[in-house]
Amino acid sequence: MIQRKQTLFLLIAVVVAIVCLCLPLGDFTTGMPGEASTMYNLWIVRPDGTYDWSIWALFAILLITCPIALVAIFSYHNRKAQSRFCMFNILLSLGWYVVFAVTAFGLKGSMGKFDVSFNAILPAVSMILYFMARKAILADEALVRSADRIR
Repeated sequence: MIQRKQTLFLLIAVVVAIVCLCLPLGDFTTGMPGEASTMYNLWIVRPDGTYDWSIWALFAILLITCPIALVAIFSYHNRKAQSRFCMFNILLSLGWYVVFAVTAFGLKGSMGKFDVSFNAILPAVSMILYFMARKAILADEALVRSADRIR
C-alpha cells in the first residue's frame, strides 16, 4: 500500500492541507499602521483581538478533503473508487478557491485592501498532488487490464 506512488502523493496532499489549515491566508489592511486583520481558514483576527467566524466555510471545505484522501489511500483494492475520491478532492479544492475569492472580494470593501499570503497556494499544491495520484491510479488500472487481457 505505502509503496505505491499515488499513496505518497495522497499522504503529502493531506499534510499540505493540514499545514494550510493552520497558517494565515492573508491580511486586510486599512492603510493605518497597526490596523491589519489577519485571515485564517476558520476566522479573521481583527486588530482589537476579536475573532470573526464568518469564513468558516474555507476551513470546512479543506477539512473535508483530508478524510476523503485518507479513505482513498485505504481503498487501494478499488482503483475506480480511489480515482473518484481524487477527482472529488480536486473539485473541492477548486471550490475552496471560489469561496476564498468570494470571501476576500466581499470583505475587501468593509475591511480594506486584501494582501494574499504565500500560504494561499497550498490548496493548489494539494490539487496538483491529487491530480498526480489520480493519474498514477489510472495507470495502475490500465496495467491491470492489460495483464488480464494476456491471460
